[in-house]
Amino acid sequence: MAFKITEECIACGACTPECPNEAISEGDPVYIIQPDRCNECVGFYDTQQCASVCPVDACVADPDHKETNEELLAKKERLHPA
Repeated sequence: MAFKITEECIACGACTPECPNEAISEGDPVYIIQPDRCNECVGFYDTQQCASVCPVDACVADPDHKETNEELLAKKERLHPA
């Protein structure tokens, strides 16, 4: 499932450069993750990079965007064709 950024976000921007899919952008007032670009870093890293660098744990799984591992890998391939 894609991740989302909760209202606990302090808008520090630490997550933005960590996303391999450029799915994170500055929102108002908190940053946002585009679910059609987020693949939980599957195929890139073992953990979600946004969540690992967030100082306030504002990056969490989004239950409204559940996807299988195969779907997440397909999203990676769509965003980063070989």
